[in-house]
Amino acid sequence: MPMQLTQQQQAVLDGSQGEVMAKVMKTLVMYGETFGASRMVPVTSQQGHLVTSFGLSMMKPVYELMDQLIEGGALSQQKFTMDPRPLDPAVPSNFLQNLVFRVMYSKQADYEAQLQKLGLVSKDAFTCTCYMPEVGNEPQKGEILSWAESSAVVYANSVLGARCNRNSGIIELFGSIAGCVPEFGLLTDEGRKATWVVEVRTSQKPEAQVLGSAIGMKVLEDVPYIRGLDQWLGTELNDEAKAYLKDMGAATASNGAVGLYHVANLTPEACELGEALITENAQTYVIDDAELARVKASYPCIWKDANAAPKLCFVGCPHLSLAQLEQWTDQVQEGLKASGRTRVAVPTVFTAAPAVAEAFRSTPRAKVLAEMGIVLSSICPLMYMNNPLCGKMPVITNSNKLRTYSTARYYTDSEILAFLTKGGQHA
Repeated sequence: MPMQLTQQQQAVLDGSQGEVMAKVMKTLVMYGETFGASRMVPVTSQQGHLVTSFGLSMMKPVYELMDQLIEGGALSQQKFTMDPRPLDPAVPSNFLQNLVFRVMYSKQADYEAQLQKLGLVSKDAFTCTCYMPEVGNEPQKGEILSWAESSAVVYANSVLGARCNRNSGIIELFGSIAGCVPEFGLLTDEGRKATWVVEVRTSQKPEAQVLGSAIGMKVLEDVPYIRGLDQWLGTELNDEAKAYLKDMGAATASNGAVGLYHVANLTPEACELGEALITENAQTYVIDDAELARVKASYPCIWKDANAAPKLCFVGCPHLSLAQLEQWTDQVQEGLKASGRTRVAVPTVFTAAPAVAEAFRSTPRAKVLAEMGIVLSSICPLMYMNNPLCGKMPVITNSNKLRTYSTARYYTDSEILAFLTKGGQHA
């Protein structure tokens, strides 16, 4: 059935605001009709967020599109943040790697100039964790978003109770420009119900990244209702719980295609509606210690030499919270003291949003971090690893997302800590 538009939306489609805006609206209509949407709903969040933050030289059609939008006056109705930048000279790289970076991302400056004209919040609004309090793009419960960044979408839906589909890049921008998005999927009450029940029956707090990986690979794009996790996280959405759910959710979204999960007695809709969120014929997935071990053991190592000593470590994909930065700094410092070391054994990069990094640099821990030889950056680790010369390096990470999308090798937090503080192979 054709989508039913309001008079104003139909007028835009018919060209009342020019040809470019008509094309934006037509694209959104076609997108919605593909997924069976019957109407558009207003985007109600204060800010948008765009996933395409990198100025790859090969993305000529994107730059041409941006120019058309700017020239046609089709600017975003809401200011927006961006995913992280691909480059940071502070991140370790050699001459040849830098040469490749300059060629790969040769359009970065030009692209950022386009983004500023379209509605970028500020020149430093580049992070995948735009919802951090320091960044200021934190949606409220029930707000309608037009985002595409998978880790941000699943966090906004699940932890904040906002409503957003897993959109594609550019479609998210069109939603912000038009001020409306097609109503289907995770924007609807029915689409937010759980078709899976995940029973967490582990003997200790499960590693967030592995738990999320297991869930994502099992339920794929469906909505899971997670029981038993509250015994490890509690029933309050404090900073520690939010950080855990951030990392778990990123793994569900990258190792599967999860856009929303509910955690019994913890996440907003689970607290409000409880098991009424579970559909009648929901499937069950039990996760115990053995299942987590099986999932972790299934990760392939695609290094040329599986026994190679790591040359670089990334911690923070998605970007770390301020509390996580502080915790990691303290843990590495304690580990180095116990090992009789003063600097990390592996060149290491901690990543966080520019605003979070700025807040951290105003604390005494910033000096400690630098003295331990750790770089604090707001880079996108994935964009770094996209450099084929970097991809050949033995890089380790505690991010299942980075592990999935690159040649980086996944290790748990405790294993990463052992690499950094003890050297050699992990404990």
